[in-house]
Amino acid sequence: MSDPWQECMDYAVTLARQAGEMIREALKSEMNVMIKSSPADLVTVTDQKVEKMLLSSIKEKYPSHSFIGEESVAAGEKTVFTDKPTWIIDPVDGTTNFVHKFPFVAVSIGFVVKKQMEFGVVYSCVEDKMYTGRKGKGAFCNGQRLQVSQQEDITKSLLVTELGSSRKPETLRTVLSNMEKLCSIPIHGIRSVGTAAVNMCLVATGGADAYYEMGIHCWDMAGAGIIVTEAGGVLMDVTGEVLAPQSMLPSHRWTI
Repeated sequence: MSDPWQECMDYAVTLARQAGEMIREALKSEMNVMIKSSPADLVTVTDQKVEKMLLSSIKEKYPSHSFIGEESVAAGEKTVFTDKPTWIIDPVDGTTNFVHKFPFVAVSIGFVVKKQMEFGVVYSCVEDKMYTGRKGKGAFCNGQRLQVSQQEDITKSLLVTELGSSRKPETLRTVLSNMEKLCSIPIHGIRSVGTAAVNMCLVATGGADAYYEMGIHCWDMAGAGIIVTEAGGVLMDVTGEVLAPQSMLPSHRWTI
């Protein structure tokens, strides 16, 4: 039986590579940086250009499909999540890294049909690492199959998290308190890469044992979420409940 969405996934990989090339070229130039919700929540012209390229390319090839993009939502565009095939995109995941030329920047593309994840593509473009996950068919990085860590002893674990973009004192206190509690268990360590999508992919590779963060959005998770689950991992909410795709995607913000 033919796979109705394989062509879409192949196209997503092609688009991610094109977007990655745009980002790499932009890294050679001066950047026009703007502030969104806080001084730590940045956007550049490149974010907007890459999203525009992705949107126009998808609409031209698949005019009946829907589209949710980080910068479109930030600009005030209303989105209605339906059963239609939907592309969920973060054009430059790790914008602050991009601004500082810190070499972890990703293009994230998730594809959903009837509110169920079908595939995810995350391209860490400076590293030239293409992560993919397809429902029921596994997760891969540059063609190599991925498997999450089998570590069950938290005292031997390496975790990944981020400070997040909020600089409200109460939020920072919570984030730093959580780090202190984890380090006091003790654990081997905590790392921060600066991009939710790459953080999740590092869990999929087994390089990190778990990733958690407060206040991330659906476009942060849509591409990498299925990569994690297809590598044998699990997504959970703050209560410890398994995060089902249909509950994850329409959400505004999650702690995972």
